[in-house]
Amino acid sequence: MTEDKIALRALLERGSDTTFLREIIGFAAQRLMELETEGLCGAGHGERSADRRNQRNGYRDRDWETRAGTVELRIPKLRRGSYFPVFLEPRRLAEKAPTAVVQEAYVQGISTRSVDDLVRAMGMEGISKSQVSRLCAEIDERVQTFLGRPIEGDWPYVWLDATYVKARRDHHIVSVAVIVAVGVNTDGRREVLGMTVGHSEAETFWVEFLRSLARRGLRGVRPVISDAHEGLKAAITKVLGATWQRCRIHFMRNALAYAGKTQRRVVAAWIGTAFAQDDAAAARKQWRDVADQARPRAQARRSHG
Repeated sequence: MTEDKIALRALLERGSDTTFLREIIGFAAQRLMELETEGLCGAGHGERSADRRNQRNGYRDRDWETRAGTVELRIPKLRRGSYFPVFLEPRRLAEKAPTAVVQEAYVQGISTRSVDDLVRAMGMEGISKSQVSRLCAEIDERVQTFLGRPIEGDWPYVWLDATYVKARRDHHIVSVAVIVAVGVNTDGRREVLGMTVGHSEAETFWVEFLRSLARRGLRGVRPVISDAHEGLKAAITKVLGATWQRCRIHFMRNALAYAGKTQRRVVAAWIGTAFAQDDAAAARKQWRDVADQARPRAQARRSHG
């Protein structure tokens, strides 16, 4: 798996929208169990059919531990014989599959091929192409509803970032920018506020994205934290009228680009001491001390370059 896809998957699995991700994983798993038991019975739940071979007999509850948290499942029971989904077998990391499907839904909409892969990865059998297509549409609709939901309350802190992933466009694989907005509200709750896809990070693209968040109700933003992209900074001022703060992670990456490979760990530790100070005055003093320590090394590196 490429690093860009790992980055987006990490956002989905460990980020602020894990509640939504758990819901989608649970929804997909539940629908797949229903479809599989439908095939085992020869007919749908409550359906009268001459092809029926078995009857449903209620449910039993089971927790499924995933990297997005605990997913509560209701496993269908049969009147004759037993049913237990393969994806719940020990040591089977089947939740990777629905996470990948949700990632695709975020970026480009779900394909039936990806849901076919999901069915196979979870060890499900007897599920038809038409049932896969319906499940595909249902997951896609839920993801789009989440991305377009109203934003309620004040969100004083907003982080903006972009990661580049591969996506299919007009039968070609191209690199696209996935733009993400994460906010913290006045209760301290962290949540993904929005996500969209484009071919670049031009100012016009950021402006339209931020306006879409404002139309959905984003308000009360004070600082916006991001990298130092000029188009993004201009869009923040134009649309949100908020102050801007440079993201420390992006700053660290930019700073380490000027350090030699053997010195990056030391430089990162030095810079980290400035971020660890209790107030702005102490941070500025520590930053000056760090700069004084690093300057001779930087000058020596230039002279040997």
